[in-house]
Amino acid sequence: METRPRVLVIAEAANPEWTSVPLVGWSLARALSEVADVHIVTQIRNREAFVRAGLVEGADFTAIDTEPLMRPLWRLSNMLRMGQGKGWTLNTAISALAYPYFEHKVWQHFGADIRSGAYDIVHRVTPLSPTAQSRIAPRVKAAGVPFILGPLNGGVPWPAGFDSERRREREWLSYIRGIYKLMPQRARTLRCASAILVGSRHTQGEVPTPHRDKTVYVPENAIDPGRFNLQAKQNADGPLRACFIGRMVPYKGPDMLLEAAIPLLRDGRMLLDMIGDGPLANGLKERVKKDGVDAAVTFHGLLPHQDVQSVATDSHILAFPSIREFGGGVVLEAMALGVVPVIVDYAGPGELVTDATGYKIPIGTRHEIVMALRAQLETLTRDRSGLAPRAKAARTAVQQSFTWSAKAQQVARVYDWVLNGGTGAAPDVLAPPPGTGAAPSRVQTPDS
Repeated sequence: METRPRVLVIAEAANPEWTSVPLVGWSLARALSEVADVHIVTQIRNREAFVRAGLVEGADFTAIDTEPLMRPLWRLSNMLRMGQGKGWTLNTAISALAYPYFEHKVWQHFGADIRSGAYDIVHRVTPLSPTAQSRIAPRVKAAGVPFILGPLNGGVPWPAGFDSERRREREWLSYIRGIYKLMPQRARTLRCASAILVGSRHTQGEVPTPHRDKTVYVPENAIDPGRFNLQAKQNADGPLRACFIGRMVPYKGPDMLLEAAIPLLRDGRMLLDMIGDGPLANGLKERVKKDGVDAAVTFHGLLPHQDVQSVATDSHILAFPSIREFGGGVVLEAMALGVVPVIVDYAGPGELVTDATGYKIPIGTRHEIVMALRAQLETLTRDRSGLAPRAKAARTAVQQSFTWSAKAQQVARVYDWVLNGGTGAAPDVLAPPPGTGAAPSRVQTPDS
């Protein structure tokens, strides 16, 4: 029987009861237990959620207490961001100030075990941001243990023509984000990593050339089939039904969607469900009333997860014109439900969706996106024949490559590679393993 690797998974942000990065950290860390003997190290704020999920402290995980430093930094972050939901680059930067202390305490607790060979691999899953460097990476390497980073993601540039949205999101620090590349600790972290998992092609391109041969493209998001177990019917009768799912903030484009859809909503060719909340919500509701299309648009606000599924599967398409999405988790969720994504071809969603699984609107100015989206919606109101095959292909792609179990198998191939000395080319984990006969992944790549 093949020996499973012993892996210390560092996931400072990991929580099954939250969303975004903490949910990614939790989901990947837990899925890795399918392919390795895993012990998770996380921050103490996640302890109770881990216990409620059935994990045993000490045996399955260790909670590190950095609250004396984290609490004042979180207060500072909220004060500078002037509220929640904006200024994420600033939030990431302030979080990075506390992360070295977390790693310091991780080394205090596990350094002797790492040096003694208790672990075959140390894998830092979160933070996801490539700006958060690792001070223990050189120590892990010196102990003769492979150190794996990632998936790293983030920092996708704001597209031209959206500077007003950038300012409305209070992303002032994003103008100078690139300074992190000059930090000496970044070079040491990359040099000491045996493999670097990258969640996007943009992040892969930010890795300096001398280290790029250690990068492995592994999109950060995946889905839990148990949480996405409904299926859209893709009925051919009645008006085109679309949904938007996400925070109603400028860069996610709910206002662009509404502007594009107004003519179709007005004449009864389309119905729209808006799921989520945010600073744009009230203005969008006012516009719907002003334009006389309130009967065709339903604002659901924030919904429990199961209710999101129920609403979404009444739709033919997910209309999601976000112009700065790192991972695009909501796109995978829609694909898993058989709801065909209509997205802007930029960053995360543009890499996840292909012509076989959805529709992509070219990136451009705000006006160009609105017009292209309107044209696509117009086409779909006239001819829905392409939806059913795309829905089927989308569900198949997710089931093959984008469940957390599939993600764990992909990372396991990286583990095998580094434990065998990292010789030869880094594995293409989205391609089927040699000799399996499995169908290739349908992920969009720069050359496809």
